[in-house]
Amino acid sequence: MQQFRANGFAVYVVGGAVRNMLLNKPLDNWDFTTDATPEQIQHLFPDAFYHNVYGTVTIPLKLQGAKFLFEVTPYRSESDYEDGRHPSAVVWAKTLEEDLSRRDFTINAMAYDGANFVDPFGGKKHLEEKLIVAVGDAEARFREDALRLMRGIRFASQLGFLIDDGTRMAMTNNAALIKKISGERTRDELLKILSSPHPSEGILFLRSTGILKYILPELDACFAVPQKSPKRHHIYDVGTHCVMALKHCPSSDPITRFATLIHDIGKVPTFRRDENGLITFYNHEVAGTELAGRIARRFRLSNVQSEKLTRLVQHHQFTVSEIITDKAVRRFIRDVGLEYIDDMLALRTGDRIGSGATPTSWRLDLFKKRIVEVQKEPFAVKDLKINGYDVMKTLSLKPGPRIGEILDDLFSKVVEKKLENEKEILLAELKNYSPRS
Repeated sequence: MQQFRANGFAVYVVGGAVRNMLLNKPLDNWDFTTDATPEQIQHLFPDAFYHNVYGTVTIPLKLQGAKFLFEVTPYRSESDYEDGRHPSAVVWAKTLEEDLSRRDFTINAMAYDGANFVDPFGGKKHLEEKLIVAVGDAEARFREDALRLMRGIRFASQLGFLIDDGTRMAMTNNAALIKKISGERTRDELLKILSSPHPSEGILFLRSTGILKYILPELDACFAVPQKSPKRHHIYDVGTHCVMALKHCPSSDPITRFATLIHDIGKVPTFRRDENGLITFYNHEVAGTELAGRIARRFRLSNVQSEKLTRLVQHHQFTVSEIITDKAVRRFIRDVGLEYIDDMLALRTGDRIGSGATPTSWRLDLFKKRIVEVQKEPFAVKDLKINGYDVMKTLSLKPGPRIGEILDDLFSKVVEKKLENEKEILLAELKNYSPRS
């Protein structure tokens, strides 16, 4: 900034950096604006570069032995947003105020020059009031860039703010515009909402503004499906239950939270009510798994994210019992995947509290202990303390299916606790086998 000012240019920190500075939050992203052109910026910093239509210049600097990249954009004024996402043209503005007037929300439309804050739209006041307020004409801001619909809700859920009445009404009036936004951009904002300190409030904002029915119609439909009936423990409709489960999910992982949010979406197509008023959702986890797969494809989740999301939804309806066998516990671990066990248990915790139950039960606590204990035993043939080479050497066998048959039989004996999984014991047992089946 000193370099800019020494050469006669104005320069300001803008956007999220100013907001976080006023909130005493960590600053991990610095953005600047200036009255210098991209060419003039590059003249000041010969190592700087830019390859974009917005004129944003990246300046690499080495400070105290560490490398930093700072982005500086000339004052900007944009024309019409014909596609509802990107400006048709970018025009340099003459003043800082003109640049700030094109930004989305007042808390992001402040600037700081190192000594003074520039706040033409009351962003500092709105921070103190904990309000998300659009800059200027809210209707125009959302028509310019429909992604702002979700960004505003994301800021509310991240900061624990409310949304100004006028801004929220404009969101509702323009909710359908979110359909113009790609699945990837929608996904990114949704995962940020799910990662925030207040994810359930974010989802309720999405629903109250009508945005949810466009981005997650499978979940939106759940709010019309009741669960209160004889012989059922639920106190909420399916949609409210899903949101309450998300609220109480102890995991901070966004995909685990996502799975918790949509774990019961299969109840919509499987809803049945008999003549006695009993409501059932038979095989809702099967229907839910298919719907979760569609959602993963629509949002273009990665293969790892998709597998985790669908697997958690598929197996969330697991049963815990004091009489469950070790074999059943092992099957549960194999089905869910050892790497997802903690995520599944977090989902179950949210599911229980979201149903009006206590966070856990003595049966669930016992089940958790059984999961730990069972993992001390072999899970598969590969966990045996001997392998195919040992079988061939001991029985003078050549490679073939007989080796697998012997190992499978030994594994069964270990699982049934007829043998200990110790190498010397297994080698001794091998001598009782015939080389031929």
